[in-house]
Amino acid sequence: MSIKIAFTASRGQTAQAARKSLSARYGAVPEAEADVIVALGGDGFMLATLHRTQALPAPVYGMNRGTVGFLMNEFNEVDLVQRLEGAEEEVINPLHMRATRADGKVQEALAINEVSLLRAGPQAAKLRISVDGRVRMDELVCDGALLATPAGSTAYNYSAHGPILPIGSDVLALTAIAPFRPRRWRGALLPKEAKIRFDVLEPEKRPIMADADSRRSVSNVLSVEVGSDPSVSHRILFDPGHGLEERLIREQFV
Repeated sequence: MSIKIAFTASRGQTAQAARKSLSARYGAVPEAEADVIVALGGDGFMLATLHRTQALPAPVYGMNRGTVGFLMNEFNEVDLVQRLEGAEEEVINPLHMRATRADGKVQEALAINEVSLLRAGPQAAKLRISVDGRVRMDELVCDGALLATPAGSTAYNYSAHGPILPIGSDVLALTAIAPFRPRRWRGALLPKEAKIRFDVLEPEKRPIMADADSRRSVSNVLSVEVGSDPSVSHRILFDPGHGLEERLIREQFV
């Protein structure tokens, strides 16, 4: 039995052309009927596709028609069915963000890469950090802080000098963005099951926004609670030898 494939593409001209060509070559079905969803674009589009299709049973196989493509496989129109049949699967759980605003409203979102808190004004942020109900840092003065999954550890987290995490490590990276006090604090590695809470100090003077995967932003937050959500699983397919584990290792030697 042949694999039923659904193709989805970013708005870019290159991605749209690839979708048209692949659909004509292999046939295409709606995402709800697919055995595999093939996403054509960059990492941002891959994240959007994973979020959008998380309720569907089909895994997602990305091919790079964007810029970075860390979550994508190399683009090639040839032998796609064979590549899909031999692909290796990675399963990742997203982070669940619960942000409480100054007006009392609570907003929730899921993040595959990271949840970040960023200063929204000219002055540095002041954050109190608690882990599993225990205050671990009374005051962090910084431009912001983020909590990253292993899959997202090479993205914003790595740019902020956070560690790269192996996929099977079952830990999260807590990383400060441009920390001022404590100046030498290098962040922390936390168990995947940990519940992290950020409380915003002096919120009127030092406003903060919270962001989930750069796709869901919440302004004027007072507190943000973050933890892994094991009830949601994202299935990603990679060509053999080019899975997330290999990519994470390779990224540390460039």
